[in-house]
Amino acid sequence: MRRTRILTAVLALAAGLLAGTPPVLAAEAPQPTARLAADTYTWHNARVDGGGFVPGIVFNREERNLAYARTDIGGAYRWQQSTKSWTPLLDSVGWDDWGHTGVASIATDSVDPDRVYAAVGTYTNDWDPGNGAVLRSADRGASWQKAALPFKLGGNMPGRGMGERLAIDPNRNSVLYLGAPSGKGLWRSTDSGATWSQVTSFPNPGNYAQDPGDTSGYASDNQGVVWVTFDESTGTAGNATRTIYVGVADKDNAVYRSTDAGATWSRVAGQPTGYLPHKGVLDADDGHLYLAYSDKGGPYDGGKGQLWRYTTATGAWTDISPVAEADTYYGFSGLTVDRQHPGTLMATAYSSWWPDTQIFRSTDSGATWSKAWDYTSYPNRSNRYTMDVSSSPWLTWGANPAPPEETPKLGWMTEAMEIDPFDSDRMMYGTGATIYGTENLTNWDDGSQFTIRPMVRGLEETAVLDLASPPSGAPLLSALGDVGGFRHTDLTEVPPMMYTQPNFTSTTSLDFAESHPDTVVRTGNLDSGPHVAFSTDNGANWFAGTDPSGVSGGGTVAAAADGSRFVWSPEGAGVHHTTGFGTSWSASSGIPAGAVVESDRVDPRTFYGFKSGTFYVSTDGGATFTASAATGLPGGDSVRFKALPGAKGDVWLAGGEEGGTYGLWHSTNGGASFTQLSNVAEADTIGFGKAAPGASYQTLYTSAEIGGVRGIFRSTDQGASWTRINDDAHQWGWTGAAITGDPRVYGRVYVSTNGRGIIYGDSSDTGGTDPDPDPDPEPTGACAVTYQVTNQWSGGFQADVRLTNTGTAPWSGWSLTWTFPQGQTVTQMWNAEHTQSGAAVTARNVAWNANVAAGSSVSFGFTGDWDQSNPQPAAFKLGDQSCSVG
Repeated sequence: MRRTRILTAVLALAAGLLAGTPPVLAAEAPQPTARLAADTYTWHNARVDGGGFVPGIVFNREERNLAYARTDIGGAYRWQQSTKSWTPLLDSVGWDDWGHTGVASIATDSVDPDRVYAAVGTYTNDWDPGNGAVLRSADRGASWQKAALPFKLGGNMPGRGMGERLAIDPNRNSVLYLGAPSGKGLWRSTDSGATWSQVTSFPNPGNYAQDPGDTSGYASDNQGVVWVTFDESTGTAGNATRTIYVGVADKDNAVYRSTDAGATWSRVAGQPTGYLPHKGVLDADDGHLYLAYSDKGGPYDGGKGQLWRYTTATGAWTDISPVAEADTYYGFSGLTVDRQHPGTLMATAYSSWWPDTQIFRSTDSGATWSKAWDYTSYPNRSNRYTMDVSSSPWLTWGANPAPPEETPKLGWMTEAMEIDPFDSDRMMYGTGATIYGTENLTNWDDGSQFTIRPMVRGLEETAVLDLASPPSGAPLLSALGDVGGFRHTDLTEVPPMMYTQPNFTSTTSLDFAESHPDTVVRTGNLDSGPHVAFSTDNGANWFAGTDPSGVSGGGTVAAAADGSRFVWSPEGAGVHHTTGFGTSWSASSGIPAGAVVESDRVDPRTFYGFKSGTFYVSTDGGATFTASAATGLPGGDSVRFKALPGAKGDVWLAGGEEGGTYGLWHSTNGGASFTQLSNVAEADTIGFGKAAPGASYQTLYTSAEIGGVRGIFRSTDQGASWTRINDDAHQWGWTGAAITGDPRVYGRVYVSTNGRGIIYGDSSDTGGTDPDPDPDPEPTGACAVTYQVTNQWSGGFQADVRLTNTGTAPWSGWSLTWTFPQGQTVTQMWNAEHTQSGAAVTARNVAWNANVAAGSSVSFGFTGDWDQSNPQPAAFKLGDQSCSVG
């Protein structure tokens, strides 16, 4: 989780996040004219469920089941109790503001539960060119307003598991505080987050940095003011809370207090020193402020720690550490209290990597503790819990460790942990890979085991580095940071296991043989072991290849069209080629180290490369490369290119960088010359999918700026015209690593994100007209309907409908009707056409989903408005046939 999350952002910058100048033509040719059309797409995640670090979980203390989670690079989420899943809230963050997908802190308003705030920004050094911001929402994250800050925030910086840095006054909710990094101090808003000013009376901006000598600015940044908490008992409704506690990244002066609503501040007397205060949680019912300390800022480091209790009435400090300091090899961070039972609290040993993390629980204000697991006779251990990861089976990592290690692990990087303030049995905690939780926590206290399961569905946090959609076999193969990647046989289900044998920490590149797609190759990063692996069954099983001398990282790899040979450009060594499956490699000549390599999709002996503005071609299986005479291509290395399946020498190249040549180029002669498309200002990816109905050339997909708009675009006419297929609500920050269409499903596209997982979209547009404009016959036979509200906010909602043909005959068209019980109205529908009269709604197929085989299903979705309530329709009819409702 650590290296990739840093490096992915660096790669993102290298790929040209910032606008460049219009590129120059590389060859003279008739140019297409720009035409932006519109299309309606439905967007989903190819499910992985989790895959990244969740440093913060926050429950609302006024409304049951209202909870939020923040991620370090993948946005924020709201809990949906009806489906026990998470709803993404920051998909509207656009390309230019990509840093705002990193969430440094989140706060939910217990006075007005519709209000939620997010402090956003990914890096405090120059990896992120923009400043941070505080986003505010009055509809639970369905829409946002932004207050820009004059400094950066670090959602993916060291210390990101401390917090929460952002806090709302529980008595006067128009007042908020924000702890800033980088020596910027403490900030306050008095108008519900619209404007912010520094609290100049706050005396200490912090002084701790993980590594002051780090010249990149990443580990050398001052971690700053790290949490704010209010003593709500010192205020009354409508009046500012008098007593506020603030934690600072300063080992000698860690905790400050104000007793006059933030006017003046002083260091709390008698506090422990030598540690950083990761968390400060106040239980006003028993008057105790609990603090979790570590000697490091986390989330990876930490060798010693302590837990302390501060009695607010007397000023007494008590060391309540569950383990003697001499026996710790970890710091404490995750910290929560049971709001239903004062004196019950829990804490995590967040940096206990081996053999597992540890969770501690006390029911007497920290006087005594018990552990989630303990040794019986070493190395054997006894657990108070059982783990069920059947919903995310890859969490075992395919491992078979020796005791005292177990798989799946209880976790690591466990800096977020919260007991539901309304339900003492429910607790959630974040790890480096998922959110775990339990719904029978109090079993801990009576000696029986409680059950831990992933509670992460809907939260997709992988960083996507490469994607491939073969013409047969699994529809999608992914290369992911931190968790390696998956073979996705069903996009709606979690794959059973990531790639193993070997398990790369990150897969940097993958490819399949175009005419033999069961042959697949992947390359990636691994601390020790091979960096290349092969599969002969479409990625279901793998075996390791052998590295050439000097390899230090995965780089890029290409498979010959027939799978007979491979070309690899790894980190740490030059470009190499092999026949067979990489038992030995030979250096390629004529191409520089670090070049990006791809294969021709027809000729198995032709490979291509690109480095620093020059395109390279090999016609002898990668043994020798020759520099192309093509000019006018981007001068840097922020380039991605692909050869078109089915057409020898047909190559598309996208890329560029700030201040240089930037755009999209096409070659039909194997890279000897390229023509730049004048209607594409910037492009960062290129991919191909099934041709549109009536078209002979495959569909193009790109993440680009076209017509002055940044987005995901599709062309069905070789780039002569483009359709933007995403919208402002679906932007996902940076999407510049990879894109591919599906060769089997027209309109389907797979989009990479840097922290929001794999996005795939399906089109409501067939690219042509319905060949039968007459009304389709009404289907007959049995049917079943599943109706699910997937998102709801004040006055509005989103729903998905699945219609299943449970009869024995296929349908050649369908028309589904229902009546809303409370007069709800449909505002927009996708994957179906609709009409509404009063409360009665009719949804009818579009051309591409008219045919539904027996036993198959079709899905569509819509947004709607509601007034007093939003109950589900009780009955659905397919023509005159009543459907069963599930």
